[in-house]
Amino acid sequence: MRRNACCFTGHRAVAPADRAPLQTALLREVQALYARGVTAFYAGGARGFDTLAAEAVLRARETLPVALHLLLPCRDQCRSWPPGDRLRYAEILRRADSVRYIEAAYTADCMRRRNDALVAAAGYCVCYLQHDRGGTAYTVRRARAAGLEIIHLMTADPVQTALPGAE
Repeated sequence: MRRNACCFTGHRAVAPADRAPLQTALLREVQALYARGVTAFYAGGARGFDTLAAEAVLRARETLPVALHLLLPCRDQCRSWPPGDRLRYAEILRRADSVRYIEAAYTADCMRRRNDALVAAAGYCVCYLQHDRGGTAYTVRRARAAGLEIIHLMTADPVQTALPGAE
């Protein structure tokens, strides 16, 4: 666990009404974590929350010495995305401080392995979690089990109540 590092996890589908508040909250959280000594931020490169998080780190990097590291499931992750999302993704990749691919091409477990790598890289986990199933819930569970400090943005914690013995 790295106390100077933070990972992001969140849903691909972000309600239109949540986008602007999430962008503001993400930038504020990156700044607050920097004040606590965090300089490395890890994102998984998916559409939705991951994209907003990566863009927040890039905005913060204009004034703070922070780094954006992308841990991506596979090189062809964006092949079926709409053109606008692919352009946005390409710009994030171009501006990232580092890019690491878990697999060259999609495999049945590359998304899970990407999520595990995000948790292993960090001491903090900033999340946008709306329900207790799927990849985001899995990642938050893994982060909690690994002792990461979980920071929820704009959401209650459905995983918290779903875990027996969770505090």
